Amino acid sequence: MSQSAVLPALADVIRSGFTEGSHRGSLVLLAPDGSVEFALGAPDAPVFPRSTAKPFQAVATLRAGLPLRGAQLALAASSHSAESFHQDEVRRILADAGLTEAALRTPADLPLDTVEAERLLRGGGGRAPILMDCSGKHAGWLAASAANGWDLEGYLAVDHPIQLLAREALEEFTGEDAAHVGTDGCGAPLLAVSLTGLARGFRALVVAEEGSVGRQVADAMRTHPEYVAGTRRADTWLMRAVPGALSKMGAEAVQVVALTDGRALAFKIDDGAERARGPVLAAALRRAGVTDPVLDRIGTEPLHGGGQVVGEVRAAF
Repeated sequence: MSQSAVLPALADVIRSGFTEGSHRGSLVLLAPDGSVEFALGAPDAPVFPRSTAKPFQAVATLRAGLPLRGAQLALAASSHSAESFHQDEVRRILADAGLTEAALRTPADLPLDTVEAERLLRGGGGRAPILMDCSGKHAGWLAASAANGWDLEGYLAVDHPIQLLAREALEEFTGEDAAHVGTDGCGAPLLAVSLTGLARGFRALVVAEEGSVGRQVADAMRTHPEYVAGTRRADTWLMRAVPGALSKMGAEAVQVVALTDGRALAFKIDDGAERARGPVLAAALRRAGVTDPVLDRIGTEPLHGGGQVVGEVRAAF
């Protein structure tokens, strides 16, 4: 039986004043000291973190000895929109290691951002590995592997040195052993941990000692949020608007945020519905004390009928 039968509704679908449906899931909010302040559902059950694992995977790239800084380090932790500046920097990371985009083992894909995808298709372009939102992470892994003389063809194998470092970093920062090993959409190993562990992991990045590898990743992401996501993405808007916030989305509607005061949150919409992400994120951040107007931008998810707004997806807590 799916967990959705017992998980609470995190968002309701309200059309013309009628509750048309709900999106269930789990959520956890940590207090400044890292203790659990608020929880819904089963936040201690393992989930696949999807791309919210990328900051820890970027830590692995640094620990492998690749001295990425600034926008390039942010890109190594990104789910980018394949805007031109993203592609240029991926190529630069590879070129500095003597590699080209042909070394990427990301699946050929269209840009994650629909505006960029439509622009590409109108111009006669098509799917390519560099356009896949994980190509920045892969470029960092490839460059680190090249610098160490590690196998480049098999850098996605679960026992490859860069993947062992990635597992070590994830387990260290979350404080949990991986409950299951799978394969992510980009082909990389995917390790299941709890939402509570993810929230604590992001908190650890933000409160880490200045100059440490974890803090380097957090600072790069917060300084260059456009490279973490893109110019039309909620993670970018949030990190630009709320000083010191560290925000990262993942596929299947996973989201993690940490704030400078030590608060952190993580949630997953059980059915993976993207339309519920923004309303739930805005409501969770309000509960954490964030009051910036950006929450209205992030949290508004209208429903349409006959070309008019007739309802909304609304947080249920």
